[in-house]
Amino acid sequence: MSSDPAVVDPELYRVVFENDRVRVLEYRDKPGDRTHPHRHPDSVLYPLSSFRRRISADGRDVEVVLAPGQVRWLDAQEHAGENIGDTETHALFVELKEPSARRPDATLGPSAH
Repeated sequence: MSSDPAVVDPELYRVVFENDRVRVLEYRDKPGDRTHPHRHPDSVLYPLSSFRRRISADGRDVEVVLAPGQVRWLDAQEHAGENIGDTETHALFVELKEPSARRPDATLGPSAH
């Protein structure tokens, strides 16, 4: 079973650029939409709209609220998400293809560092 977000949720994720070093995904959803469990490598998240989401993994949930342009780092992780806000989500993920330096203190969902 694939854990590639563009494969498990092709109606929400679209590959807009890819080369041997990065892949850029465009993400769009509506309030109430949910993703299937999927995996992101180390990535940069660039929100193009404000959004409110619940990110879930391994029995943990975090709520994420971001404004347009509020860029965040995303440690490599597997999770599922749900739009729990009242606005549509539009965001870009810049996924790095270099090996991840997986940290034991990795943050679930996006972080400011």
